[in-house]
Amino acid sequence: MFAIPGQSPVTVTAAAAAQIARLMAKQEAAGLRIGVKKGGCAGMEYTMDYVAEVEPHDEVVEVAAPDGTDARVMIAPMAQMFLFGTEIDYETSLLESGFKFRNPNVTEACGCGESIKFDAALGTPG
Repeated sequence: MFAIPGQSPVTVTAAAAAQIARLMAKQEAAGLRIGVKKGGCAGMEYTMDYVAEVEPHDEVVEVAAPDGTDARVMIAPMAQMFLFGTEIDYETSLLESGFKFRNPNVTEACGCGESIKFDAALGTPG
C-alpha cells in the first residue's frame, strides 16, 4: 500500500529474524503481523500477533534468519504508513528480552517504553 518499489517498508535485524523464525515454528504460524492501536499513556501502542495466513492488503517482509530459516513479518494495512522506515530488532539483557522498534515516525515515547506518539502529519490510525 505505502511501499516504495525496491525498498522494504521495515528492516529486520538478524536477531529479530531469528526470534521471529523461532516463534513461527513454535506457533506453526505463517508469520508475525505488526500493527498499531490507540492506547497507552503516549496515545499509541504496537501490536504483534501470530497469524495463520497473509491478509490481502498486508505488506509482507520476508527475511532469512541466520540459520537460513524464513522469518515473515506482515504489516497491517492501517499501520503501514506509521511503520515505514522502522528497524525491528530483538534484544536480550540481564533483566528482559523483547522486540525493539526503532521508528523514525515516533515523536514521543512514555517512560514504560510500551506507548508511543507519532508525528502529527501522519494522522491517527483508524
